[in-house]
Amino acid sequence: MKIIIGNDHSAVEMKNELVKFLEEMGHEVINVGTDGTESVDYPLFGQAVCKKVLENKNSLGIAICGTGIGISIACNKVKGIRAGLCSESFSARMTRKHNNANVLCLGARVTGIELAKDIVKTFIEEDFEGGRHQKRIDMLEEK
Repeated sequence: MKIIIGNDHSAVEMKNELVKFLEEMGHEVINVGTDGTESVDYPLFGQAVCKKVLENKNSLGIAICGTGIGISIACNKVKGIRAGLCSESFSARMTRKHNNANVLCLGARVTGIELAKDIVKTFIEEDFEGGRHQKRIDMLEEK
């Protein structure tokens, strides 16, 4: 699967670890994040992830900032994106299964790398359940 990953300055180390983890799992990874620790604006990197996800059908995105909150807000402003901020695997499973999220948001300052790997693996491996949940997704897409 193609995975788009992006991050701000607070998440360079986590992003690098996750890129390696994803590539070891056999995924193609497109890095649209910063590689430096100088302060940058997380909305730009969240939007970059979302743009690439929308351009690459059947891809998923991962967006990371310090807490995950800011970048998740930025991602959810993009039409066609359903971003879920997850701090444990159950939420990652449910955001895919019930919400058909196409972007996972993480907080590098609040989530350890091993937990982040578990969250990412769960998010990528879970499928959308459809059914009654599709109606709700359709409601989100209206306007």
